Amino acid sequence: MSSYKARFKVWRGDVKGGGLEDFEIEVNDGEVVLDIIHRIQATQAPDLAVRWNCKAGKCGSCSAEINGRPRLMCMTRMSVFTQEETITVTPLRAFPVVRDLVTDVGFNYQKAREVPAFVPPAGLGPGEYRMMQEDVDRSQEFRKCIECFLCQDTCHVVRDHEENKPAFAGPRFLMRVAELDMHPLDAAADTGLDRKKTAQDEHGLGYCNITKCCTEVCPEGIRITDNALIPLKERAVDRKYDPLVWLGSKIRRRSAAD
Repeated sequence: MSSYKARFKVWRGDVKGGGLEDFEIEVNDGEVVLDIIHRIQATQAPDLAVRWNCKAGKCGSCSAEINGRPRLMCMTRMSVFTQEETITVTPLRAFPVVRDLVTDVGFNYQKAREVPAFVPPAGLGPGEYRMMQEDVDRSQEFRKCIECFLCQDTCHVVRDHEENKPAFAGPRFLMRVAELDMHPLDAAADTGLDRKKTAQDEHGLGYCNITKCCTEVCPEGIRITDNALIPLKERAVDRKYDPLVWLGSKIRRRSAAD
């Protein structure tokens, strides 16, 4: 097995501030960035804070920015870098730092709670749902999400504008709204909930300008923009500017006034 010495710059600090610290560390064939971070932790910086769990690209815990790009450390092979390259590892920029490479991603769980859950159809119990396979396939892609929040981190609406956070759910949770809106058995409309309207009015769908940066960093290869956000935008616009819907709302308001 061949090995070489790599140069790393790792962000160290906490909510009060910090900076990049230099390390020279051994790299072996087949290793990933998370292996190197663990070796730094074991041999040079025992107090280095890093979040990880499965080391298999399925838990989303080890999200970080590697040379400025949001990635999973456990899925970023050292072989993609040259031996002469200095590799910089920093915490997710869009979220507050707890310590070193660990960030507070509580914003995402708050946004998850704001999305109304699936509404089961009346008269059907568990095990009685029937769907066309095409409908299953259509939204199955979105259920591959591992909650790594890389899409949330790279979305410039969140990343570059802290003031947008209260009004914007971010691509991960707009994708969730789209998934529910596509679900043929979701009975939200029967309860008076219009998912397309809430996507626009409550979850900030209009802030998204479909740059596809969220799709580019998704480790699961989910086509967030093309298959979730753009179709949701199209349905929201159709609903909002449909002349029949507009006329119906006018008639209802006039009837209520009378």
